Amino acid sequence: MNIALPAATGHSACPHDCPSTCALDVEVLDGRIGRVRGAPGNSYTAGVICAKVARYAERIHHPGRLLTPRQRTGAKGGGNWREIGWDDALDLVAEAFVKAEVRHGSQAVWPYYYAGTMGLVQRDGINRLRHAKRYSNQFDSICTNMAWTGWHVGAGRLSGVDPREMAEADCVVIWGTNAVATQVNVMTHATRARKERGAAIVVVDIYDNATMKQADIALKLLPGTDGALAAALMHCAFRDGTADRAYMAGFTDDPAGLEAHLVTRTPEWAAGITGLSVAEIEAFAALLGRTPRTFFRLGYGFTRQRNGAASMHAALSVPAVYGHWRHRGGGAFHSNSDIFGLDKSLVMGTADRDPAIRHLDQSRIGPVLTGDAGALQNGPPVLAMLIQNTNPANVAPEQRLVREGLAREDLFVAVHEHFMTDTADLADLVLPATMFLEHDDIYRGGGQSHILLGPKVVDAPPTVRTNHFVVEELARRLGVADRPGFGMTERDLIDDMLRRSRRGTLADLEAGRWLDVQPSFEDAHFLNGFGWKDGRYRFRADWLNLSAPNTPPPSMGLQGPASALPVFPDHAALEERTDVEHPFRLATSPARQFLNSSFAETDGSRSREKRPELTMHGEDAARLGLADDAVVEIGNRRGSLRMALRISDTVRPGVVIHEGLWPNSAFPGGEGINTLVGADSVAPAGGAAFHDTTVWVRAG
Repeated sequence: MNIALPAATGHSACPHDCPSTCALDVEVLDGRIGRVRGAPGNSYTAGVICAKVARYAERIHHPGRLLTPRQRTGAKGGGNWREIGWDDALDLVAEAFVKAEVRHGSQAVWPYYYAGTMGLVQRDGINRLRHAKRYSNQFDSICTNMAWTGWHVGAGRLSGVDPREMAEADCVVIWGTNAVATQVNVMTHATRARKERGAAIVVVDIYDNATMKQADIALKLLPGTDGALAAALMHCAFRDGTADRAYMAGFTDDPAGLEAHLVTRTPEWAAGITGLSVAEIEAFAALLGRTPRTFFRLGYGFTRQRNGAASMHAALSVPAVYGHWRHRGGGAFHSNSDIFGLDKSLVMGTADRDPAIRHLDQSRIGPVLTGDAGALQNGPPVLAMLIQNTNPANVAPEQRLVREGLAREDLFVAVHEHFMTDTADLADLVLPATMFLEHDDIYRGGGQSHILLGPKVVDAPPTVRTNHFVVEELARRLGVADRPGFGMTERDLIDDMLRRSRRGTLADLEAGRWLDVQPSFEDAHFLNGFGWKDGRYRFRADWLNLSAPNTPPPSMGLQGPASALPVFPDHAALEERTDVEHPFRLATSPARQFLNSSFAETDGSRSREKRPELTMHGEDAARLGLADDAVVEIGNRRGSLRMALRISDTVRPGVVIHEGLWPNSAFPGGEGINTLVGADSVAPAGGAAFHDTTVWVRAG
């Protein structure tokens, strides 16, 4: 008879673009994985992971996974391919890069990547090739810029209260992030505070999402109005005597100036902007005033607006006015990105980096590839690309321009991927990539404090290759394999990184699985001073002299209407404005079962999300004569697309929501939601305003 063999347990870390970076335990049987679980021994993961990663076997063993290199044989996007060997495929990439360089110089080649894996070797190694060959640089603007800039302009350092302290709070404010869908571990620690301490959970967001449904106090405001709410909360603190004047005197730059500025920022004023009632604002302010242990978990979602940096600065200023930073379980957290100190110089080849080489904005890939002189920094056209870890034909703004650019016959595009994505469909060459359990890498958790090892757990299919392999082989063909960092294995690079960073060795990390580098209570709460030379939190924001991570290089300068940003925390009226032709505000929010465009290929995630939908309030639907489940057309000056309508009071009148990054092919007509999103660069440090779009809606 057949006897079931016991499964072994492998250990890894989640590679996906999520702040949690969960530590994982992975069932392994006969070379295949089974269930994936959160590691109970990791104090942040605490044994809990999202359902989509728990089902990772469905993705890694997917029957539609790419397994062999493919070369286009017909028109771009025509779906005609032939199989090709790895050596021939990499020869084609190298030849195309050389031809582009001969025609227009090395900057005609643009290696393009992002966060399909957050592994520091497999993600960032493409830069080693970039710098060695003097190819065009990439300005990484698409995700973090508004949030990080807004935080840093106040705090001076991108770190904050230990997120595990949420469990010690008496009030947890989850502001602008649907944590149930996008970072489940936030809810683990917040609900522990509610269970053990009776803590109130306050959720500030723009619609009744899954996190809002978990709230004790749910504040559903209009998109882009977070700064007005924050200003009113601080007004109430000064007015009611709940502002911590002693704390501000010791730790902030200009509390008197802020107080004078906020005199007119009353709850009545904010109610007219946010759509909240005066009573809701007053009640929230009173709660903050009587609850010293209030923990603000500030997300990315509310910053993906044209006023997003100012909104983050305003929200972050609230705990400084109330003095919440003094207390365990109080203060704020957004990202710990500044605490890790990992030296990636060999991985990225920074010794060969030339500041004179232009930077091309990843969010503006559409204008770049369609020849916009400003987007090209008045330089040569892009004639060749290697794309790893991202799917710009689906995720980037102004999709019509992106697809038009990728479809150029004079542009060579090689895509290194797991599946035939929207971007792969438009490529000249598609290369099959390993998944995270099939290679070695190292990770750090921006939403927590651990450096985690992600070792190889199972063998990859014999015909797929790592990102590292592709970069190394191209370097050999292009004559730069002798440059620093090349010729080393992933494990060599990880060990070098740890040693250079004084974080131990690879052997140490293998033995411990992760390394907790959380700063002390005093440093995390900025009780030893904020990140500026004078140690004071800045209510006065200097938007014109930035030092935050991901600040545009000097060659690009400040972005957007930077001079229009408010000096003190306030509502910045920079949002895309509704008008008679575009009466609705659209936000493209994340779906629970997808992560950006990943997992949209698996049956488990697709069946749970069901279909692309537009959610609209019943009053709006009735006025337009639209029925539930009908197909509608949604559009603006950038384009239009069609999808099913869901009528629900989870949204406010005048606001429409689309959740998830479905493949373009999932929509009638084959155009996806980012067709509607603008690629204009947001003040002051760039970024894409994915949740700040005005549209019309009509019967489809």
